[in-house]
Amino acid sequence: MLAAARTPAPETLLRASVAVALATIALKTLAWWLTSSVGLLSDAMESLVNLAGALFGLLMVRIASQPADPEHPYGHHKAEYFSSGFEGLLILVAALAILWAAVGRLLAPRPLEQIGLGMALSVLSSALNGALAWAMLRSARAHRSMALEGGARHLLTDVWTSAGVLAGVALVAATGWGWLDPVIAVAVALNILREGARLVWKSAQGLMDQRVDSASLAAIEQTLEGLRRPGIRFDHVITRRSGRRRFLDMHMHVPGSWTLQRAAAQRARVEEGLRAAVPGLHATIQLLPTDVEAQLTGQDEDLDEGSAA
Repeated sequence: MLAAARTPAPETLLRASVAVALATIALKTLAWWLTSSVGLLSDAMESLVNLAGALFGLLMVRIASQPADPEHPYGHHKAEYFSSGFEGLLILVAALAILWAAVGRLLAPRPLEQIGLGMALSVLSSALNGALAWAMLRSARAHRSMALEGGARHLLTDVWTSAGVLAGVALVAATGWGWLDPVIAVAVALNILREGARLVWKSAQGLMDQRVDSASLAAIEQTLEGLRRPGIRFDHVITRRSGRRRFLDMHMHVPGSWTLQRAAAQRARVEEGLRAAVPGLHATIQLLPTDVEAQLTGQDEDLDEGSAA
């Protein structure tokens, strides 16, 4: 929670990413216009995807921040997965467009011009993207924001793409081999295709209620082990994540002779311990007598029931 307080809010960084995307589009388009490099054109086209993704991500983050309502009692946090998936689809479209332009240049080569100035403009835009991506990744971890992570991963891909394009343009200038420019553009497109597919897959997984991450699972198991007492045991521990929120459902068995007040007080201590171990965790704990077993149907347990018993 303290880490989240020390980092910029997702909405703030997404607004910044819109401004940076506009600046990089201008710089990279100018670099392409000066040099006629199809590699630099591919770089500029990916920046258009950055802009579209940032705008859509900003919209989804605003929706995700809305409080729960009667129609959405668990909140709107999954909206961020749509942002990442949408950006992944845009990346795939941009990659196909780059492949089309690269093949055309292979069939009809053109010499490069004003390479030095064009490369300088591309380096400047990459520096902007790299600085923003670092800030977005840091904030994404603190706020558990899928929209920020998707945007940051894409910006990092853009930085590496630009590095590859610049290396290709430099090689063309040094060797005079004009065919290197479109070949590198094809390599850039294939790398972008991979990143787009990864983002779409990760978004789909998030929409299907994956369990919480391994570190959180380990913290939950360690906390329950520390809270186990004679006559008290835990089972049917099931977790899921929904956007930035994480949920846990489980059974807590206590001696049947306990009063409801005593059992509820012990449950409150367990809930407090779980929230301390995994900040922001929403735990639902069903109380059962020690000699009663409740069976779940159609659900897998995140933690091994045998080790938790």
